[in-house]
Amino acid sequence: MKNEFVTLSQELHDGIAQDLVGLGFSIDNAISHNSDSDTRSELRAVRFEITELIEKVRVEIHRLRKLPSYSINSTTHITFELNRVFNEILRNVEEHSRATSLSITVTDNGIGGATVKDGSFGLVGIQERVKNLRGETLIESDQNGTKIVVTIPLDTNDSSSDS
Repeated sequence: MKNEFVTLSQELHDGIAQDLVGLGFSIDNAISHNSDSDTRSELRAVRFEITELIEKVRVEIHRLRKLPSYSINSTTHITFELNRVFNEILRNVEEHSRATSLSITVTDNGIGGATVKDGSFGLVGIQERVKNLRGETLIESDQNGTKIVVTIPLDTNDSSSDS
């Protein structure tokens, strides 16, 4: 079981810290696209303050990780943790990778049988969402388990929300 302070530090990193970093990038972008020197100067001051906040949050994250555990969180759900893991992976791809496409593969060793069924919308919903992102979905399922592959283009000039 994981130390609750480590969990809290992960939440701070994946939440507030990453949000501040994203805000900083947005301000950097605004600075580079603004020709008014007074506005640029004000934006630089805000950017400096955000950088200081990021550092403060990081110091607290490191401090939390070093604290001993006084109780063990036995209710942490795998789904919640995996959502955070994938959220961080996707955020890093978006902010740092300069990738033009993304592929995610999930494989299990269950009993298989994952097929689109009347009245069941889980797989249909996945396929619809991926299609709206101009992507492709591959589903392979047999008695040895299920494999789902989602591949989407990462075009920053995307207009898929218009469709």
